[in-house]
Amino acid sequence: MTEFGPWTLEQDGPLAVLTIAKPPLNLFDEPVFQGVIDAIDAVADSDARGLLMRADGKVWTGGVDVKMFHGLSADGGAEVWRRGFDLVQKIEDLPFPTIFAAHALCLTWGLELALACDLVVAAEGAQFGLVEIVVGLTPSMGGPQRLAEKAGPTRAKRLIFSGQLFPAAELKEWGVISDVWPDADFEEKSRKLATRIANGPTVAHAATKRIVAEQKENGARAADAITPELSGKLFETEDLKNAVESFLNEGPGKATYVGR
Repeated sequence: MTEFGPWTLEQDGPLAVLTIAKPPLNLFDEPVFQGVIDAIDAVADSDARGLLMRADGKVWTGGVDVKMFHGLSADGGAEVWRRGFDLVQKIEDLPFPTIFAAHALCLTWGLELALACDLVVAAEGAQFGLVEIVVGLTPSMGGPQRLAEKAGPTRAKRLIFSGQLFPAAELKEWGVISDVWPDADFEEKSRKLATRIANGPTVAHAATKRIVAEQKENGARAADAITPELSGKLFETEDLKNAVESFLNEGPGKATYVGR
């Protein structure tokens, strides 16, 4: 286990697990900010094949320590957001699946990190909000655009303009959250899903991320254009060769993967 300020990074087999613990509210401040930047850099340099982002405590995060914003100039504020975009784009660019597990209240920067992950899973009691209007801000680490991408521009504006909290079930209906589980089972189920994905064919998962990203940016025909080369290369991976042999000799579902 490695510590990055209030963050801890552990490796559970192929799964990297990144946890924030800064009681009582896991508020965003400079140590939290720099800690997660350094932790994501460490994950990118590791042999992890999946990332689970989670939090300890009664909330995922209660938002930002507003003292961080006091007295900022326009240039100072812009620099904060540039660092923020560097962070969320590093998360999006990780070459393996990323899962954000929200067990409780998840506001502002926490939700923006969630929107950068491949999957967001939530406990039934979790609530979400981009509530920056309380200090006269708009969410500025990618929240509006990524929420609009997943849920549509009208829903994104509704959530941000209102400054209200939205339950996990509603964001699942919007397509922001993939799975909602009972609070009592959430830790087990979220870890189980992340572990299963991390144990999968990592190079194939990376290809899936590339194809979906291309579709998002440029449309289905653009994704069609890059798929033959991306998927063709998979035939030379150990994982595909071993999985085909396993399928032929033992049937489906028996293959194991090593991420190569």
